[in-house]
Amino acid sequence: MSGVCRLNWGCGVSPAPGWLNSDRVQRDGVDVVADAREGLPLDTESVDYVFSMHALQEIPFDDVAGVLGELHRVLHPGGWLRLCLPDADKGIDAYRRGDVGHFHVPDEDASTLGGKFIVHMLWYGHSRLLFTRDFTEELLLRSGFGEVHQVAYRQTASPWPEIVELDSRESESLYVEAVK
Repeated sequence: MSGVCRLNWGCGVSPAPGWLNSDRVQRDGVDVVADAREGLPLDTESVDYVFSMHALQEIPFDDVAGVLGELHRVLHPGGWLRLCLPDADKGIDAYRRGDVGHFHVPDEDASTLGGKFIVHMLWYGHSRLLFTRDFTEELLLRSGFGEVHQVAYRQTASPWPEIVELDSRESESLYVEAVK
């Protein structure tokens, strides 16, 4: 994989070895400290593929198109973006089933099903936006991506099999890939 530039955007507390790790907070392992709303200090068309795990939901709706546009900018033509996002449909389905165990909220924070659903979906106020597959596709297409693929955990439509190596949180997430 020599010479391949792969960006782990919004890495948070989980920077990954072998990736160019980007987050808006400086911490060990973060290579690029920048808020994508203000632009990433990366050359245009310098990245082969981008992975993002549960980061886009922290961006306010009015800024999402700009952030996706910035990720589009740094990708090579034909580059791929893989988003792992909290799946609103999975949360709603779990709520309707009465599946309290789906929501990772301790009883001392919220003990009712409705409370757990809301706190989990908004993740203690960190999530600013909820996602469904069709809404995610709409956002990506509006941001200039030419193809959008609905994919599953650890599965990819891309030519980069390793793009899935950072996938996690399968039970609560949706996975979408887009091509520049």
